[in-house]
Amino acid sequence: MDKLLITGGTRLNGVVRASGAKNAALPILAATLLTKELITIKNLPHLHDITTMLELLGSMGCGVVVDEKMSVQLDVSTLNNCEAPYELVKTMRASILVLGPLVSHFGRAVVSLPGGCAIGSRPVDLHLRGLEAMGAIISVEGGDIVASVDGRLKGARIFFDKVTVTGTENLLMAATLAEGQTVLENAAREPEVVDLAECLIAMGAKITGHGTDTIVIDGVEALHGTSYPVMPDRIETGTFLVAAAITGGKVRVIDTDVKSLEAVLSKLEEAGAKVTCGDSWIEVDMEGRRPKAVNISTAPYPAFPTDMQAQFVALNSVADGVARVIENIFENRFMHVDEMLRMGADIEVSGNTAIVRGRTSLKGAPVMATDLRASASLVLSALVAEGDTKIDRIYHIDRGYECIEEKFGSLGAKISRVLN
Repeated sequence: MDKLLITGGTRLNGVVRASGAKNAALPILAATLLTKELITIKNLPHLHDITTMLELLGSMGCGVVVDEKMSVQLDVSTLNNCEAPYELVKTMRASILVLGPLVSHFGRAVVSLPGGCAIGSRPVDLHLRGLEAMGAIISVEGGDIVASVDGRLKGARIFFDKVTVTGTENLLMAATLAEGQTVLENAAREPEVVDLAECLIAMGAKITGHGTDTIVIDGVEALHGTSYPVMPDRIETGTFLVAAAITGGKVRVIDTDVKSLEAVLSKLEEAGAKVTCGDSWIEVDMEGRRPKAVNISTAPYPAFPTDMQAQFVALNSVADGVARVIENIFENRFMHVDEMLRMGADIEVSGNTAIVRGRTSLKGAPVMATDLRASASLVLSALVAEGDTKIDRIYHIDRGYECIEEKFGSLGAKISRVLN
C-alpha cells in the first residue's frame, strides 16, 4: 500500500495551480443525469472520488468520454438502469447525489445508503423528507433507498432543520424538473452549491437566490446540454496557503477563487502572515516568522469551514501561544489529533473543543491518515517536523488532493510516494 515519506524542515516557496473542486465536481457530474443531451464538464480534478462517480454513471449506462485534460463528455441518452450499487456507493458519500436527479428525470432510483469518511453522523433523512414533500414515494429496503414518482415531482416549500450541503444540492437538482415552484429554506450557502446552481442555469434551469439561505427554483420540462468548468478547489487552496504559513515560506496559488476563502485568509492574517490577492490568485508570505496561535470555530459558509479545521490544528501545533479549536459541524473530526500526538504535538481534546499549545518543533514519526482532511494535517505537520514522517493509508489523501506529492514537491518540499 502506498505511503508518503516526508522529510521536514524545508521552507516552501513558489507558485502552484489550484485544481478543480471535488466538492463542486461531484454534484455537477450528478446533475448531468437531468438532461438527455450531450454535456461537457471541464476542470475536473484527477481524483479517486471523481473516477468513482464517472464509474457510477457508466454503470447506469451513461456514455462517458474523458480526455487528457480531465474534461468529460457525458451522454445520458443511453442510460439503461437507475440503480447505484453498494460496491460503488460504499466508498463515497457523494453517490447519494444521484438520487434527486434520477427520481426527477426518470421517475425511479435505487441508491444504496452511502459510505465515505468516518467523521460523524451525516444522515440522509433530510434528502428523503424533501423528496417526499415533492411527491416521491420512498422506502429503505435491504440497505437501499428506493424512490419513485408517478409523473413529475411537484414543487414544494422545504425547510431544512439543519443546514445540509448535499441535501440542498440533491433537492435543488430534483426541483429543476419538478412541476411548479420549489423554495428551499435554510439552504446551504457554500460556493460549491452556487457552482452547481450556475451549471444548472447553464443547462436551462430557472434558479434564483443561490448563495443565500433561500433558493427558489421554478421547474422546467427539460434541461439541455452545455459545457461548464468546475470552480477551483478552495480547500486545496487553503491547504497550500497554510503550508506556506506553517513552514515560514511564501506560496502563491493561481487559478483560484479568492472570495470563497475570506474566513480562512482572515485567520492566516491573524496568524501573522502577509496575504495579498489578485483576481484569481492568493499569496501568503510568512517572511520566515513563526505563526501566532489563532482560535478557530467552524460553522457553515461563509464562516470558517470544517474542511480547514485540521489544517489549522497543525498550524497551531507549532504556533506561538495557545489556541482553542471548536468543531461545530461533525462530532468525530479530531481523529488526526492522536496521530499528531505521536509527532510531539501538545493537544488536549474535550468534546468538540481542542486546546492546542504550540511547540517550537515536532518530531517525525510513522502516522496513519484517518480521513481526507485529517490526512492533510499530517502532511502539514510533517513539513515542519524534525526528521522523516511516513504517512500510511494515503488513499484518504488521494480522495481529495490531486498529485499532492508533485505539487508540494514543486514548492520545495521533500516528499515522495513509497511502497513500504
